[in-house]
Amino acid sequence: MPKLPGIGHLHAVRAFEKAGFRIIREGKHIVMSDGIRLITIPRHNPVNAYTMGGLVVDAGLTIEQFKALL
Repeated sequence: MPKLPGIGHLHAVRAFEKAGFRIIREGKHIVMSDGIRLITIPRHNPVNAYTMGGLVVDAGLTIEQFKALL
C-alpha cells in the first residue's frame, strides 16, 4: 500500500473535489463520490499515511496525480 504522510482531512477533501468527487454525507467521516466510486475520509489531522494512500488508490488516482491536486 502506498504511503502519503502529513495530509489533513480538509486538504484531502479539496484535492478530491478537484478530481471530480462531491461530498455526499458528513459526520465523523466525510463520504465522497464521483458517481462511480465511493470513498470515506476520516476527520483526522493528519490522516494516517497508509489510510491516505488507500483512499487515493480507491479513488482511481496515482500518488503523483493526487499530489498535483494538492
